[in-house]
Formats: sequence, C-alpha cells, structure tokens
Amino acid sequence: MSLRSSDPSTCDQNCDHRSDCASKGSADGTTFGFGTRAVSRLVGVLALLAITVLLATMVAVGASTWSLEAGGPTAAFDLTVDGEESTIAIDHIEGDEIDVAELSIRITVDGEELTDQPPVPFVGADGFDGSPTGPFNAESDSEWRTGERASVTVAETNDPTVESGDTVGVTLVVNGTRIATLETTAT
Repeated sequence: MSLRSSDPSTCDQNCDHRSDCASKGSADGTTFGFGTRAVSRLVGVLALLAITVLLATMVAVGASTWSLEAGGPTAAFDLTVDGEESTIAIDHIEGDEIDVAELSIRITVDGEELTDQPPVPFVGADGFDGSPTGPFNAESDSEWRTGERASVTVAETNDPTVESGDTVGVTLVVNGTRIATLETTAT
C-alpha cells in the first residue's frame, strides 16, 4: 500500500509530490509507512540470530572433540642410566599397572633417537646386548607393577652410544598415548 500526500503543507519542502511521501516523512517529524526503525529492528534480530547460530556451532564442534575414554594408565617412573655399562633402567614407582604388550619406548641420547629402539617385550634384539630385565623381557609377566624395575643395555653397534655425561631421554607410550617422558644424565 502506498501513501501519498496530496496536501503540500504536510510534506517536507524537499518532498517531490511525484514520489512517495512515505520514503521522505512529513515536516512535523512523523513518518508514513514503516520508516527506518523497523529496518533497524530487523537487522538487530538477524544479527543476534547469526551470533546464536555461530556460538551453537562452536560449542557443538568443541564438544565433539572431547573424549569420554581414559587417556591411558597413570603411573610414575624413575630413570637411571649407567654410562659405563650403557644400561638404561626404569623403576615403576607408583600408579596403574602397565601392559607391556601395549607399551612402546623411544630412547634418545643427547636429543638424538637411537637407530634401533627396544621392541618391548623382547629377548635379544638388534642394537641391544643380551636380554632386557624385568617386564621388558618377553619371558616375564606382561604386567609392569609398582616396585618393578625394567632395563635394557644399549649395544656398541647402536647409534648413538650411551656414555657417562650424556643426557638420556625415554618416552613411554601405551596404545598411542604418552604416559611418561623421562630424562636424566648418565653417570
């Protein structure tokens, strides 16, 4: 519906009588039709709706990344390294039992990974002298419990070799979840 003023006294001086007075308003400040207020409300409602949808999407995406599964066992370990014998020993101090069949170990010497990593549990492997002790040995119980010590001896054929004064790091991973990162200086 179009409203036109046929009385020139009700229109603004700049009002073109051939155009719609609703778009210009009247001289006394009242507007014909909707004016600009309704447009402002519509823009405000649309902006709030867009913000609400955006926030809901962000919450949904964030919540979908949460995992209800436990991250892995929780345990504390102590690392000792004998540089003269090239033996790396790890004591399970406290916490959950560790299934050694699900465990992988990464050893570094002065920040460089060993060429041959220990494939625990094992009995004899490239890059290691003899068999490991404790739960790292395939012939022992596969559960690593509090109070038990496991050790490997790095062979001279492995690179880098372990010597006194070297910084040795060990990372323990169970089913793809890192459960410990240990570091010490070889004595």
